[in-house]
Amino acid sequence: MVDSYDDAFDGEKSKTQVKKELHALVDLGERLTTLKPDLLKKLPLTDALRKALADAPKHTANIARKRHMMFIGKLMRDQPIDEILALIDQVDASSRQYNERFHGLERWRDRLIAGSDDVLEKFVADFPETDRQQLRSLVRQAQHELAHNKAPAASRKLFKYIRDLDEVQRGLR
Repeated sequence: MVDSYDDAFDGEKSKTQVKKELHALVDLGERLTTLKPDLLKKLPLTDALRKALADAPKHTANIARKRHMMFIGKLMRDQPIDEILALIDQVDASSRQYNERFHGLERWRDRLIAGSDDVLEKFVADFPETDRQQLRSLVRQAQHELAHNKAPAASRKLFKYIRDLDEVQRGLR
Protein backbone atom coordinates (compact mmCIF):
# COMPACT_ATOMS: atom_id res chain seq x y z
CA MET A 1 0.00 0.00 0.00
CA VAL A 2 2.89 2.41 0.73
CA ASP A 3 4.44 1.66 -2.67
CA SER A 4 1.32 2.78 -4.54
CA TYR A 5 1.22 5.99 -2.48
CA ASP A 6 4.84 6.82 -3.47
CA ASP A 7 4.14 6.12 -7.14
CA ALA A 8 1.27 8.59 -7.23
CA PHE A 9 3.54 11.57 -6.37
CA ASP A 10 6.63 10.76 -8.48
CA GLY A 11 5.95 13.42 -11.14
CA GLU A 12 5.09 16.25 -8.76
CA LYS A 13 7.55 18.72 -7.30
CA SER A 14 7.66 19.32 -3.60
CA LYS A 15 6.68 22.70 -2.22
CA THR A 16 10.31 23.26 -1.21
CA GLN A 17 11.53 22.55 -4.73
CA VAL A 18 8.99 24.97 -6.23
CA LYS A 19 10.05 27.70 -3.77
CA LYS A 20 13.73 27.14 -4.60
CA GLU A 21 13.00 27.50 -8.30
CA LEU A 22 11.00 30.69 -7.75
CA HIS A 23 13.76 32.19 -5.59
CA ALA A 24 16.26 31.30 -8.31
CA LEU A 25 14.12 33.19 -10.83
CA VAL A 26 13.98 36.22 -8.53
CA ASP A 27 17.79 36.10 -8.14
CA LEU A 28 18.21 35.83 -11.91
CA GLY A 29 15.84 38.77 -12.38
CA GLU A 30 17.85 40.80 -9.89
CA ARG A 31 21.01 39.94 -11.81
CA LEU A 32 19.32 41.16 -15.00
CA THR A 33 18.70 44.55 -13.40
CA THR A 34 22.47 45.03 -13.15
CA LEU A 35 23.13 44.35 -16.84
CA LYS A 36 23.75 47.16 -19.29
CA PRO A 37 20.88 48.08 -21.63
CA ASP A 38 22.76 46.93 -24.75
CA LEU A 39 23.10 43.45 -23.26
CA LEU A 40 19.43 43.36 -22.31
CA LYS A 41 18.53 44.14 -25.94
CA LYS A 42 20.25 40.90 -26.99
CA LEU A 43 17.99 38.80 -24.77
CA PRO A 44 14.63 37.44 -25.94
CA LEU A 45 12.53 39.06 -23.20
CA THR A 46 8.87 40.00 -23.16
CA ASP A 47 7.93 43.67 -23.26
CA ALA A 48 6.47 43.49 -19.75
CA LEU A 49 9.77 42.19 -18.35
CA ARG A 50 11.78 44.82 -20.25
CA LYS A 51 9.58 47.53 -18.75
CA ALA A 52 9.89 46.03 -15.25
CA LEU A 53 13.70 45.87 -15.59
CA ALA A 54 13.77 49.50 -16.75
CA ASP A 55 11.61 50.51 -13.76
CA ALA A 56 13.75 48.67 -11.20
CA PRO A 57 16.10 51.59 -10.38
CA LYS A 58 13.10 53.78 -9.54
CA HIS A 59 12.29 51.63 -6.50
CA THR A 60 14.66 52.73 -3.78
CA ALA A 61 12.76 51.89 -0.61
CA ASN A 62 13.67 48.46 0.71
CA ILE A 63 10.19 46.95 0.71
CA ALA A 64 9.32 48.51 -2.66
CA ARG A 65 12.51 47.10 -4.19
CA LYS A 66 11.81 43.68 -2.71
CA ARG A 67 8.23 43.73 -4.02
CA HIS A 68 9.43 44.78 -7.47
CA MET A 69 12.04 41.99 -7.51
CA MET A 70 9.30 39.50 -6.70
CA PHE A 71 7.28 40.92 -9.61
CA ILE A 72 10.28 40.51 -11.91
CA GLY A 73 10.65 36.94 -10.64
CA LYS A 74 7.03 36.30 -11.52
CA LEU A 75 7.59 37.67 -15.02
CA MET A 76 10.69 35.48 -15.36
CA ARG A 77 8.50 32.36 -15.37
CA ASP A 78 7.57 33.00 -19.02
CA GLN A 79 11.14 33.62 -20.26
CA PRO A 80 13.65 31.33 -22.00
CA ILE A 81 15.85 30.82 -18.95
CA ASP A 82 18.52 28.76 -20.76
CA GLU A 83 19.24 31.56 -23.26
CA ILE A 84 19.38 34.16 -20.50
CA LEU A 85 21.77 32.05 -18.42
CA ALA A 86 23.98 31.44 -21.46
CA LEU A 87 24.37 35.19 -22.06
CA ILE A 88 25.04 35.94 -18.39
CA ASP A 89 27.65 33.17 -18.23
CA GLN A 90 29.29 34.62 -21.34
CA VAL A 91 29.39 38.11 -19.79
CA ASP A 92 30.81 36.75 -16.53
CA ALA A 93 33.43 34.70 -18.37
CA SER A 94 34.53 37.67 -20.48
CA SER A 95 34.88 39.89 -17.42
CA ARG A 96 36.82 37.12 -15.66
CA GLN A 97 39.14 36.76 -18.66
CA TYR A 98 39.63 40.52 -18.77
CA ASN A 99 40.52 40.58 -15.05
CA GLU A 100 43.00 37.72 -15.46
CA ARG A 101 44.70 39.45 -18.40
CA PHE A 102 44.75 42.76 -16.48
CA HIS A 103 46.38 41.09 -13.45
CA GLY A 104 48.91 39.40 -15.73
CA LEU A 105 49.93 42.77 -17.14
CA GLU A 106 50.23 44.16 -13.62
CA ARG A 107 52.54 41.27 -12.72
CA TRP A 108 54.69 42.08 -15.76
CA ARG A 109 54.93 45.72 -14.62
CA ASP A 110 55.90 44.72 -11.08
CA ARG A 111 58.50 42.22 -12.30
CA LEU A 112 60.01 44.80 -14.65
CA ILE A 113 60.28 47.37 -11.86
CA ALA A 114 61.73 44.90 -9.37
CA GLY A 115 63.63 42.78 -11.86
CA SER A 116 66.82 42.68 -13.79
CA ASP A 117 67.80 42.52 -17.45
CA ASP A 118 66.66 38.88 -17.60
CA VAL A 119 63.08 39.96 -16.92
CA LEU A 120 63.40 42.64 -19.58
CA GLU A 121 64.63 40.08 -22.11
CA LYS A 122 61.74 37.74 -21.30
CA PHE A 123 59.32 40.62 -21.75
CA VAL A 124 60.82 41.55 -25.12
CA ALA A 125 60.59 37.90 -26.17
CA ASP A 126 56.88 37.84 -25.29
CA PHE A 127 56.22 41.27 -26.83
CA PRO A 128 58.49 41.68 -29.87
CA GLU A 129 57.04 45.10 -30.80
CA THR A 130 58.63 46.59 -27.68
CA ASP A 131 60.76 49.71 -27.97
CA ARG A 132 63.56 48.72 -25.61
CA GLN A 133 64.80 52.24 -25.04
CA GLN A 134 61.36 53.55 -24.08
CA LEU A 135 60.71 50.50 -21.88
CA ARG A 136 64.03 50.90 -20.04
CA SER A 137 63.35 54.59 -19.53
CA LEU A 138 59.89 53.91 -18.06
CA VAL A 139 61.27 51.16 -15.82
CA ARG A 140 64.06 53.44 -14.54
CA GLN A 141 61.60 56.26 -13.84
CA ALA A 142 59.30 53.87 -11.96
CA GLN A 143 62.22 52.49 -9.94
CA HIS A 144 63.33 56.04 -9.09
CA GLU A 145 59.81 56.95 -7.92
CA LEU A 146 59.60 53.79 -5.84
CA ALA A 147 63.01 54.43 -4.24
CA HIS A 148 62.14 58.03 -3.36
CA ASN A 149 58.62 57.20 -2.20
CA LYS A 150 56.98 59.41 -4.83
CA ALA A 151 53.61 59.08 -6.53
CA PRO A 152 53.66 56.22 -9.07
CA ALA A 153 53.12 58.28 -12.25
CA ALA A 154 55.85 56.46 -14.20
CA SER A 155 54.53 53.13 -12.96
CA ARG A 156 51.14 54.04 -14.45
CA LYS A 157 52.80 55.06 -17.72
CA LEU A 158 54.67 51.76 -17.76
CA PHE A 159 51.44 49.82 -17.23
CA LYS A 160 49.73 51.78 -20.02
CA TYR A 161 52.66 51.02 -22.33
CA ILE A 162 52.47 47.30 -21.48
CA ARG A 163 48.68 47.29 -21.99
CA ASP A 164 49.08 49.00 -25.37
CA LEU A 165 51.64 46.39 -26.43
CA ASP A 166 49.26 43.63 -25.34
CA GLU A 167 46.43 45.16 -27.39
CA VAL A 168 48.69 45.46 -30.44
CA GLN A 169 49.76 41.85 -30.06
CA ARG A 170 46.15 40.64 -29.74
CA GLY A 171 45.13 42.69 -32.78
CA LEU A 172 42.90 45.15 -30.97
CA ARG A 173 44.87 48.16 -32.26
